[in-house]
Amino acid sequence: MVWGFRVLTRAMAILAVSAIGVRAQTLTIASSAPVTSMDPHYHTLTPNISAHGHIFDRLIDQDAAGRMIPNLALSWTLRDDRTWELKLRDAKFHDGSAFTAEDVAYTLARVPTVKNSPASFQIYTRAVIGTEILDPHTILLKTAAPYPLLPQDLLQVFMLPHKLGAEPANEDFNNGKNTIGTGPFRFVSYQPGSRIALDRNDLYWGAKPHWAHVDYRLISNEAARTASLLAGDVGIIEFVPPADLAKLRQDPKIVLSEIVSNRSIYLWLDHAHDGTMPEVTGPNGEVLPKNPLKDLRVRQALSLAINRAGIVDRVMEGAAIPTKQYLPPGNSNHVNDLLPDPYQPDRAKQLLTEAGFPNGFRIVLHGPNDRYVNDAKIVQAVAQMWQRIGVQTTVDTMPWSSYATRAGKQEFAAFLLGWGVNSGEGTNPLRAQIATWNPERGLGTANRGRYSNPAVDALLDKAMTTMDRGERDKIVLQTMKLAMNDVPAIMLHLQKNIWATRKGLTYVARVDEETRATGVMESKP
Repeated sequence: MVWGFRVLTRAMAILAVSAIGVRAQTLTIASSAPVTSMDPHYHTLTPNISAHGHIFDRLIDQDAAGRMIPNLALSWTLRDDRTWELKLRDAKFHDGSAFTAEDVAYTLARVPTVKNSPASFQIYTRAVIGTEILDPHTILLKTAAPYPLLPQDLLQVFMLPHKLGAEPANEDFNNGKNTIGTGPFRFVSYQPGSRIALDRNDLYWGAKPHWAHVDYRLISNEAARTASLLAGDVGIIEFVPPADLAKLRQDPKIVLSEIVSNRSIYLWLDHAHDGTMPEVTGPNGEVLPKNPLKDLRVRQALSLAINRAGIVDRVMEGAAIPTKQYLPPGNSNHVNDLLPDPYQPDRAKQLLTEAGFPNGFRIVLHGPNDRYVNDAKIVQAVAQMWQRIGVQTTVDTMPWSSYATRAGKQEFAAFLLGWGVNSGEGTNPLRAQIATWNPERGLGTANRGRYSNPAVDALLDKAMTTMDRGERDKIVLQTMKLAMNDVPAIMLHLQKNIWATRKGLTYVARVDEETRATGVMESKP
């Protein structure tokens, strides 16, 4: 009887250890925002890119600090000022087929053909006007003019197998038919707005992933995300809610990882309409003959009315730093003397009077309520500050799924957005957001306010063709300062990227916001 009890106890212990081992092989990630498609070329959206990076590889990657490192391309060198040579590594797609130069040529040609893209990746491939395959592991990329930024652009483009053929259907990425990459994990399933299931890729060319399975869940509600971590339902959460930071810092079962990010939060202002705007009216609701947001003094007034330090302290709970530009201090494209606008409501009122609005005006301020950290709260805070200078502000927030589409159609006069500079260099936001909208040249593709400044465009063109890195950085700094002082948008702050893991797990914080399962490791006891 005693012997039987001991055997049973030992068997139960073995089963318990086995169960723990199985659980240890599965990492559950709580993502903060929905993935809109599994097509890696459909939408330049950070949640998409973060998820896609598990399945697909880039030619060039970056480390946690934003430094470029080899990925599928072992090297990238200039043959002449219009030709880049890439040497490719031996790698296999998830279906066992070899990755070759033909796949690179196919991918670069495919990106601009993606239909109905809300924010196209073609801004990162447009410079390539031709490819030449020298052998399966060597390819030449041709540009029409000297273009030093091609390696940075390639950071954004995931490689696909050429066997997918012409115009692979978007829905076939969502159902898994086309979801074939060379990345560390294989696609298993995708439930829009809910979760993505992944399995370890045993054919992966790099270090074998620690996790056999990844359960990538969408938990957009901040309180629910924290609760899921504290309950042990997930191993890591991203975008830790600022309101929970103090509590989590004191919890011995939780480990925090944080870094100032390349993600800026700002308010776009409408520059597209010269005349009457339904969302901007006089102080009594009367129609205005022209759009006041086209006046620099009005834009400056709206900026000076905002107490950024107050928002960082009270709304963001310290999880941000005030800014007037896209990149953080320490980055080579950060303008050291371009400081955040001070809080000067009296000066703001004076500027409004000078612009012909002594009694202010009415405006609708829009924002998402489920995309950025405390996005709806930020919009409410800004509205209250604008009220104090006589700008009667109505707030309208909505889910990102509908908000992004409407913002892209220039339906809003003033609206909150964010931009993550994944390449870590200044021409990225200048080309995408500040340059005059020009689809033919691939410029201004994310310029939702339709801002345009010929002087900024001219400097940016110069920067984009200057091969010397030091000289190019000087021009980028000059361009950034000129553009930001013209207030195309009202810059608010740079977010801090903060992850929380349960005790026993570690994560190296990344400036690019990406949550990578390969970066989550079990810590030693």
